[in-house]
This record gives sequence, C-alpha cells and structure tokens, in this order.
Amino acid sequence: MALFFDILTIVLPVFLVITLGYGLKKAGLIDQAFLFQTNRLVYYICLPLLLFYKIGTADFFANFNGTLVFGSAVAIAIGFFVSYGYAALRGYPPAARGAFCQGSFRGNLAYMGLAIVFNAYGETGFTRAGILMGFLVPVLNFFAILALLLPHRGSEGSRGGGFWIRQIALNPLIIASFAGILWSFLSLPMPVILDRSLHIATGMTLPLALIAIGGAFSLERLKGDLVRAAFATGIKIVWLPLIAAVLLRLLGVTGQDLAIGVLMAGTPAATATYIMAHQLKGDAELAGSIVMMSTLLSAITYTAALFILRTLVL
Repeated sequence: MALFFDILTIVLPVFLVITLGYGLKKAGLIDQAFLFQTNRLVYYICLPLLLFYKIGTADFFANFNGTLVFGSAVAIAIGFFVSYGYAALRGYPPAARGAFCQGSFRGNLAYMGLAIVFNAYGETGFTRAGILMGFLVPVLNFFAILALLLPHRGSEGSRGGGFWIRQIALNPLIIASFAGILWSFLSLPMPVILDRSLHIATGMTLPLALIAIGGAFSLERLKGDLVRAAFATGIKIVWLPLIAAVLLRLLGVTGQDLAIGVLMAGTPAATATYIMAHQLKGDAELAGSIVMMSTLLSAITYTAALFILRTLVL
C-alpha cells in the first residue's frame, strides 16, 4: 500500500496541474489565444532553455547511455512498422492510415515524459531523460513525416523532402538538446550569472507546459472512429512501453535507465500529431481523438508502469 501511495505522489501532481489548466480554460481565466501563445513560448523558448541548462550543466559521460538511446529508437521503429502494417492490412483510407500510425508511436516526450520522469527520479532522471529525448526527437519526427507521407505518395501537392529535412534540422528542441550535449561533452563552465538566470527562467517550463495540455484538453475532440482511436491509444500507451521494456532488458539496460526508457515510451500521443495531420492530408479528427484518449488514460498506465517497475526492481 505504501508503494501505491508513493506512486500516486509521482503521477497525481502532474495530472492535477493538467486539470488546473482545464479548469482555468473552463472558468474563462485563460482562452485559446493565451494557450496558443503559451505553447509557442514553451516550445520555442522555455523547453529549449530548460534542456540546454539541465543537459549542459550535467556530466555527459555519466548521464549518456548509448544502449538506452538505441533500444528506445528501435522501439519507436517497431511501433511505426507494426501500426502502419496493421492499418494497411485493415484497409484504412490514406488519411486515417497516417493519423493512426503517427498517433501509435509519437509520444509527448517534452511535456509529459519529462514531467513524469522529473517527479519520479528528480534532477538526475530529468537530465538523463533530456539527453535521451535529444536523440529521439529526430527519430520521432522522421517516422511521423513518413507515416503521413507514405499513404499519399505520388499525389499532387505533396511537399518536397528538403522542406521536411529543414523542419527536423531547425526543431528548437533538437537544437537545444544537442547544444547542451556539446556544452556538457566539452565540459565548458557555466558562468554564474548565466547559471542563475537560467535557473530562474526555466522554473516556469513544466508548469506552463502542463497547463497548456490541460487548457487544450477537450472531450469534444473525442469523435469520429473511436474504435480506431482506441486501438492506436492501446499501441501507444500499453504495447509500446512493453516493447521498449523487453528490448531494453534484452540489451542489458536496468535500473533507472530502464525506467526512464519505459516512461518515455509510454507517453500519450503528442499534440503535434493533430497539427501535422492537418498539414499533411491526415485524418485530423482521428488524430485529435487519439491525443485526447491517450492523455486521459495515461494516468492509469503510468501508475501501472511505475508500480510494476518498482515492484520488480528492474
């Protein structure tokens, strides 16, 4: 029973802050314009600063685990091929196939994953998860673009490969993560003034990110083909973390790194899946349903995952 309550203290605070964002939106204290600007602030400024600061001030060689990165990337690839193959075998139309596939493997690492890991494993866990995320974001973006473009290959009006290469290369989270990795790798000192400024500025990142998730949450998005959305949700928050756990154990990853890999794999579908579905002829309605359903149910799956990880002491 003590273990269960310990896990609740990790999971509940994250979802209570999300609920706060939802309540603020319902009460009219924040609106869609505020949420739009908040998401831009978090995505382009706050999270990049936080990642650079936490990774840059850490010992790279003590926190980088190449096997964890490799195993997590392979798990994402498996998620892509399994979900795309399933959608193709079931004869899903191109728009639904892309949205289903992307929602099945592309998780909200930056907002949800980092928050859960930070609550569970503190600064050390956050740093290791940040380094892992720096390597996984390009992998996720690559497969997300592939998932949405493959069903429409050969159609009119599709964007060229150069456009999407720029989207990946100029992603602020990727740039910040690798800048932090380089800073840490070279063991560069962090000036006291910069250190204290970043410490103050980055404190707002996770609360703002979670409030933005809650403010954007809407049960009205749960529409369309909910059976497909439920299948994609199951792959994303149940099967993908299980696949990651098995792969990482086979590769010899244990302890905190294993837990971080599983928790990052078990993140709910990213809001970006909904945005990209709009841009790339995907089924945006299905994508929105997957985001809402997986976010709602991840409170249960995260509790279960942490309970299993701590019970088995893997």
